[in-house]
Amino acid sequence: MNIEKIKTFGELKKAGYEPKSIKEELRRNLLQKIMKKETPFVGIHGYELTVIPELERAILSKHNINLLGLRGQAKTRLARQMVGLLDEYIPVVEGSEVNDDPFKPISRFAINLMHEMGDDTPITWLHRNDRFSEKLATPDVTVADIIGDVDPIKAANLKLTYADDRVIHFGMIPRSNRCIFVINELPDLQPRIQVALFNILQEGDIQIRGFAVRLPLDIQFVFTANPEDYTNRGSIVTPLKDRIGSQILTHYPEDIKTARTITEQETAEAIKTKSNIYVPELAKDVLEQISFEARENDFIDAKSGVSARLSITAFENLLSTAERRALHSGDEKTSVRLGDFIGIIPSITGKVELVYEGEQEGVSQVAQQLIVDAVNTTFKERFPKIEKLTKDGDADPYAEIVAWFFEENDFELLDSYTDEEYKNELDRIIPLQQLVEKYQPETSKTDSYFLKEVILWALAENKKLSKFSLGNGLHFKDLYGSYISGL
Repeated sequence: MNIEKIKTFGELKKAGYEPKSIKEELRRNLLQKIMKKETPFVGIHGYELTVIPELERAILSKHNINLLGLRGQAKTRLARQMVGLLDEYIPVVEGSEVNDDPFKPISRFAINLMHEMGDDTPITWLHRNDRFSEKLATPDVTVADIIGDVDPIKAANLKLTYADDRVIHFGMIPRSNRCIFVINELPDLQPRIQVALFNILQEGDIQIRGFAVRLPLDIQFVFTANPEDYTNRGSIVTPLKDRIGSQILTHYPEDIKTARTITEQETAEAIKTKSNIYVPELAKDVLEQISFEARENDFIDAKSGVSARLSITAFENLLSTAERRALHSGDEKTSVRLGDFIGIIPSITGKVELVYEGEQEGVSQVAQQLIVDAVNTTFKERFPKIEKLTKDGDADPYAEIVAWFFEENDFELLDSYTDEEYKNELDRIIPLQQLVEKYQPETSKTDSYFLKEVILWALAENKKLSKFSLGNGLHFKDLYGSYISGL
């Protein structure tokens, strides 16, 4: 069908166009994608076996949907991608404020126009990208904003009394007729505003200022909300929850691999513009592990969640930290070092909410400990456990490294080191290289330097070495050597 040539209602009927409700439209197009083995939700990772099947079932059931989950769980993105399940174009009575279907007009304007002009009624075509409306629920939202109210200016211009329904100004919801309408953070909407949604969800119509206006709206509603036990600003009133067909629980990535996929997807532009920065595979794992550590940390409020945006902004800051260091040292290219992770602290401090004990500890201190915990967890997955005490005769895989520091008693990794100086300094510790070759033999030469730093940090965390911040780098030394030598 060449829609550009169809300009009137009569031509539309001759073309054999069949009108559908938006929910039927979504259902039919989803069925076609499922049969073709196509995914309607591109770039959504970790939900393949959980959220997406539930969302598809809700669409097939023609339900209004509530996506319930903590922040940074792609709730809004899921809602926006539903636009891809709409028909590319739908016909609309030209000049209609509420996207009237010429086959089923609902507004007074469209009904009168079609009564006068019949098959000559002009129509326009609405693209699916224009069929998505979104409203962030805030305490100042009014019924007039989302449903409508009497417009005194319109009444004056048309010389009509307030008793005439032509003085009504439609709100966001009526103007979103035949569209997907999303209300984000639904619990933040005042209870009296939520009550105003009852009829729309159940009966599909609205009432404005006592007018006997019946507009059977055709809308796919999608709500997003944080769990009610978290938000202190309000809750979803029970009768409204009862009218929402499907409530779908979202969640954070369940493994490091999925989390990495999300971060790499969202930071593709940053990676492209900073192509001179090499990021070791292990560095990516440590970065993602920070979010996992934060979600289990006793100082962080688990009810508030730790957004996936933490890893995304942290990765961008990590690249920028390495880039800045390379500029100062004069290196054209560089590789991310573990010491660069100090640059991601601002990405952590703004993304976590602390409990009282965490506030006492200090957000910056908590952020630094999260990095250390992530390094320690990553280390434990790849190397033998560091025993605090070893019995005589038991092999200690870290003894030679500790002995090296006892003999040398001086080792620094400064931010000002060029890449060559940094590598030469780490190459001095021969037992460190031997440990990497024994337990992680598949590690590339480039990545091995980051892995060596991980080992040093883990030994310091487990009281085998001491680690001091110099402001412009780190100083490692034997834990007891200075006392024995009298230094």
